[in-house]
Amino acid sequence: QVQLVESGGGEVQPGGSLRLSCTASGSIFSFSPMYWYRQPPEKQREWVATISRGGSTNYTDSVKGRFTISRDNAKKTGYLHMKSLKPEDTAVYYCHIMGNWGQGTQVTVSS
Repeated sequence: QVQLVESGGGEVQPGGSLRLSCTASGSIFSFSPMYWYRQPPEKQREWVATISRGGSTNYTDSVKGRFTISRDNAKKTGYLHMKSLKPEDTAVYYCHIMGNWGQGTQVTVSS
């Protein structure tokens, strides 16, 4: 079983930036796609971005051009770089690999 630990959340003003990290235990990280999801307050969890084993990326429309997903296989760590943050980006953000979820990290965008 893979353990995932997210970090990097916090509170920022609209227009600000954050970088989320997700570090995995075990040896499967480099062999698996990685996903970021988020759960806004009182809403269902939603997919945000995917990065394949080879580095191909996909994003939900609402974050295209603002968020960048990346990975460092040597460090077993994935990232979500977020810029031009909006209040509607407020959510708990989760990484997901091979059926495993992290504990989530809170991102709050507020003036």
